[in-house]
Amino acid sequence: MKRIITYGTYDMLHYGHIRLLERAKALGDYLIVGITSGSFDWGRGKLNVKQSLTERIEAVRDTGIADEIIIEEYEGQKIDDIRRYDIDIFTVGSDWVGYFDYLNEYCDVIYLDRTEGVSSSELRAKERELRVGLVGNSNSELEKFAFESQYVNGVEIAGVYSDRKDNLSEQLLTACTFVPIFDQLLELVDALYLVSHPEQHFDQIKTALEYGKHVLCESPVAMSADSVKELFNLAKEHDCILMESIKTAYSLAFSRLQLIVKSGFIGDVISVEATCTSLQKNEGDKRGSMHSWGAFGLLPIFSVLGTEYNEQIIYTALDETGKDIFTKIDFVYNGAIASMRVGNGVKSEGNLVISGTKGYVYVPAPWWKTDYFEVRYENQNSNKRYFYQLEGEGIRYTIVSFLKSITKGKLETYIPENITVAIADTMNAFNNKRNTVVL
Repeated sequence: MKRIITYGTYDMLHYGHIRLLERAKALGDYLIVGITSGSFDWGRGKLNVKQSLTERIEAVRDTGIADEIIIEEYEGQKIDDIRRYDIDIFTVGSDWVGYFDYLNEYCDVIYLDRTEGVSSSELRAKERELRVGLVGNSNSELEKFAFESQYVNGVEIAGVYSDRKDNLSEQLLTACTFVPIFDQLLELVDALYLVSHPEQHFDQIKTALEYGKHVLCESPVAMSADSVKELFNLAKEHDCILMESIKTAYSLAFSRLQLIVKSGFIGDVISVEATCTSLQKNEGDKRGSMHSWGAFGLLPIFSVLGTEYNEQIIYTALDETGKDIFTKIDFVYNGAIASMRVGNGVKSEGNLVISGTKGYVYVPAPWWKTDYFEVRYENQNSNKRYFYQLEGEGIRYTIVSFLKSITKGKLETYIPENITVAIADTMNAFNNKRNTVVL
């Protein structure tokens, strides 16, 4: 009996998939189909998968072509599978020619011509066409978003608005049409990405939502908890998606880190310490350390310990213009404490440490670009390291979540509304110097 194996995502199963499976089966007697898991796809940068793993398995099973279906979950699994299932032929589409030649050591490798004119990516793009407008003065952030959006099928950057056009690069202005009036941009787009000054967020988001436009906004969404709640209510009223963008929240490593902590691997959490600092300053960016980094520092605290703290104390150091170059905030919970340190002009070790009664999680600097972390114990032999691929600093993952939310008409975010509200409330405390010590 000649045994064949092939692999794929098989999202939105179409005629091209079926023809490839039929031709794979014709190579021998017994066909094993490996279907990639969601986390494996996510980790290798394949972000636009629409259907769940269960749905994709059922779709392949319903064709009646596969004799056996397995799940692909990790790098290097193909070699393991070829050995385990005594495979004679490995086959995939011709768009992978040469890529899997290393498997010739274990079995025959055959590349099959793909069916022309049929593509899951094209089907997804047609189904999810979204024109996005960019708003803000931070050229680097706008450029990153425009670049990363190219990796998400169905997203088109339709224009850019800024009240500081001179701060935008020629590269960005060449890639995006500059629109001089905010309301004019709203006429051209389906959604906005906001990276303007936080004090502008409320008015810009409110106007956009009243136009019926979806909004992805860099944190904080607004400068007070009440303002955030008002905007979320307005979004629901207009059937729009309002989503906070903190790219770290959408990285696979940060998501897995939370699951490990909440599953009790390090026992009861007693302390969370997060530090984010930088000496780099973007021209035209008038934000201090709290407005630049505060959301990143607050994210792991509120994600792990929740938003119901008992006490909050703020320490801040200001420069001659009144901007904070360093801010530290301590939180006291029932049975736990937390601390975040952020700096624009002050440098420190930018790591994340979550301490528990059995062990602790350590994420090295820069932890907010999380692709690796360690779970450490008293007995070092029990320590474990976790690695997850991170593409584009997490921005493209954020865009995918935003697009999925719009497509489904339901907010699918890794930042719950209560955390968005708590971040805004902390920003409000900082701005109004509540419980604040100025150094």
